[in-house]
Amino acid sequence: MQIAKKSHFVIKSGDVIYNKLFAWKGSFGIAPPELDGMFVSDKFPTYELDRQKVYENWLRWYFRCPALWEEARTMSTGSAALSKLTLNPPKLLLLTMPLPPLDEQRRIVVRIEAVAARVEEARGLRRQAQKERRALISGCLGRMALGIRVDGHLGNVLQEKPRNGWSVRCDGSENGIPVLSLGAVTGFQYRATEFKRTSESTSQDADYWLQPGDLLVTRSNTPELVGHAAIYNGSPYPCIYPDLMMRLVVDENRADKHFVHRWLMIPSVRDYVLNESKGTSPTMKKISQGVVMNIPFPSSLSLPEQRRIVAYLNNLEAKVETLKRLQAETAAELDALLPSILDRAFKGEL
Repeated sequence: MQIAKKSHFVIKSGDVIYNKLFAWKGSFGIAPPELDGMFVSDKFPTYELDRQKVYENWLRWYFRCPALWEEARTMSTGSAALSKLTLNPPKLLLLTMPLPPLDEQRRIVVRIEAVAARVEEARGLRRQAQKERRALISGCLGRMALGIRVDGHLGNVLQEKPRNGWSVRCDGSENGIPVLSLGAVTGFQYRATEFKRTSESTSQDADYWLQPGDLLVTRSNTPELVGHAAIYNGSPYPCIYPDLMMRLVVDENRADKHFVHRWLMIPSVRDYVLNESKGTSPTMKKISQGVVMNIPFPSSLSLPEQRRIVAYLNNLEAKVETLKRLQAETAAELDALLPSILDRAFKGEL
């Protein structure tokens, strides 16, 4: 086998290994059995562990301490840019670490792993809660739809056919006009920060300009995201919507656009959109104006009833958002807990 590099290391299971270019980011580890006998470049120095002095899992946990990463950063040399800092092998051996007797190392590791298991259990519960939170809205929408008579199509309550936006070249010009990207309507929520800029010439009379309150639908995206919709909130302004979106102009004498927005989320409509989407690529699908016009819709549902449903869903979503914020706060606390425990452990306080 021909290897062009002059210096290579052979990894043995249980060896200490680190990336000297990213030691400041915590790139330390102990080689697992599946890497035994493999080669690495000179960017990954390896060392044999003296197991008479240090317990392998003690070192494995110590490698996860931010204090060690910071020490590695201060000892690294190179360009002022962090990405160029290098901790060369002689400096590695100067890094400090606490080294109590082996029995004490093992005792502390048992405590660390017990806490880590509880933290991971809490994270698992949080992930499950996130899934249930998303399923709550979807399930509510599905149950709502079961009690509504679907007797028409979306086209019955639109003033005109859906209109595509402008396929404009975006060049990121600092003073350019904002152009929404697909991410602006992903997840059926409007994201005002998801836009690019163009310096192309524009026409004030063109149909691609957005107005606050416009209802937008993606006409091209991945299968799970095509047909997502959101209501433009007026930011940024002025703003152009792209060719990959359609604007729906709802006849507000026949339908509430906020109800239309909610209706596009229900599972049966999502199934319809997915079944009617086209495209040779399995990862990118498109829907036509005709598909959108023919979305099954309760055309005869009264405006007061539509608004009552929207108010109920808004109230439910507000409660879900409160739960989401609490979960985010819990996530931050969990992320901070293990480093705090490690800091105490390696100071002999655990």
